[in-house]
Amino acid sequence: MPDRNIPVIAVTGSAGKTTTKEMIASILRRRWTIFKTPSNWNTPAGTRKHIKRIRARHRAVVLEFGMLRKGDIRRHCRLIRPGFSVITNVGTAHIGNVGNRVQGIAAAKSELIRYMNPAGTLVLNADDKNSRLLTVKGFRGTLLKVGIRRKADYRARGIRVSDRGISFRVRLGGKDERFFIPCLGVHNVYNALNAIAIAHRLGMPASVIRAGLKHYPIPYRRLVRTRLRGNMLLIDDTFSSNPDATKAALDTLAEVRRTHKVAVIGYMKDMGTRARAAHLDVGRYAAKKKLTRLYTIGKLARYVAAGAKQAGFPASRIRSFGSRPPLLRALAGTLKPHTAILVKGTHLLKLERTVAFLKSRFARK
Repeated sequence: MPDRNIPVIAVTGSAGKTTTKEMIASILRRRWTIFKTPSNWNTPAGTRKHIKRIRARHRAVVLEFGMLRKGDIRRHCRLIRPGFSVITNVGTAHIGNVGNRVQGIAAAKSELIRYMNPAGTLVLNADDKNSRLLTVKGFRGTLLKVGIRRKADYRARGIRVSDRGISFRVRLGGKDERFFIPCLGVHNVYNALNAIAIAHRLGMPASVIRAGLKHYPIPYRRLVRTRLRGNMLLIDDTFSSNPDATKAALDTLAEVRRTHKVAVIGYMKDMGTRARAAHLDVGRYAAKKKLTRLYTIGKLARYVAAGAKQAGFPASRIRSFGSRPPLLRALAGTLKPHTAILVKGTHLLKLERTVAFLKSRFARK
């Protein structure tokens, strides 16, 4: 990296990393030439390659720091030390790699706080209870909180949801400002708040923040909407999966205004000894979302079906599949007009092929 005093912004967390990074980048590039992590190439090896691409013309750097195991974020920071950091949340993604305890996730994420510029700016989620496990002792910089339910430095109010996206208000500089994000899922408001906090701290006016959020590029296969014939809506969330992200996707499906709701849920990887319990928990959660049908795919995902049954969801409206062809036949035979369909699961299942099938089968004429 060039020896220049430019803002280096790092984003990590169990969910929302790529979306937050894209939102921050979309805002900053309205005023500056910036470098950002391409796609979600967020491993330490990826960061080593990225820093070689930073040039004198770049006014800021926005990086996504992924974590598969303890020590990964420390490696990122030793390659390039951020002065602005965001930890979106602390969940259970990759929990099997850190001792099967959420405290292990928090300790691994806390490496960002320990190894960033100690006099920098740190943004945390006030509403995320597991974020309270993060180690902030010794951090001498500015700690900012974002939230919806709890008191925060950047708090969203007046949230309104539609098929087009989500609008909300945030108080900036003593004035209420309204923002809009063109995506589904109230959980994405937290990602927007992270971006607002960073951009505001960097001196961006509300008008620039508003434009950046309104036009940010929705990341590939992350709650991407496609309208199908008969007022059907397909929600593609097939890039990755973990318990918190799956619950958020189910919340998003529940928010959509359609008569029928169908969820296709695949298994989640890297759950370690918590795999069975995690899938059962997702199933119990799904049972509360007033689904018309629940389909699961993959051996572990059968526990999602079992959890839904335990929670009282009718067994007649649940089907589990071990492979794609019978799932596709079931979808083709049961989907009807005015249905919203969520497809969610690990990328290892290649559920994007299921999405492609639905797009072709039910394409608008």
